[in-house]
Amino acid sequence: MGNHPFLFGILGVLIVLFFTLENKSSGKKISPNTLGLMVNSQNAQLVDIRANKKFNTGHIQGSRNIPFTQLKDHLDELKAIEEPIIVICDMGLQSSAAVQLIGKPNVFRLDGGIGGWQAAGMPLVGAKTAKGKVVDGKAKLKK
Repeated sequence: MGNHPFLFGILGVLIVLFFTLENKSSGKKISPNTLGLMVNSQNAQLVDIRANKKFNTGHIQGSRNIPFTQLKDHLDELKAIEEPIIVICDMGLQSSAAVQLIGKPNVFRLDGGIGGWQAAGMPLVGAKTAKGKVVDGKAKLKK
């Protein structure tokens, strides 16, 4: 490092540029708390791009399931929506590709995806408990 300060300086600039471009290309992230505010105040539309099987194990109330593999078939429909769109996936990674695909300025992705939503203590609907009972909200076990 001491022998090549110029090269390490260039490396530092490239790292900063990489993260700057990555953040711009991946779409605007919103937190689980902001999602609720946007749904209530701006009538934001929730699009869950997980596979049907995962969606059916539990999803955010009011979300619509369009699996990522079928997203291209729904692009015209999604682009016609005037309200903000919030894209939801498992961990927040695949939703960045969906945001780019939709290509509108008012499309956001849920930071951390469903995992981040649950980590924030937010409920899922349609989730099954260990006893197999479908519940709305937080899962509760029978005693």
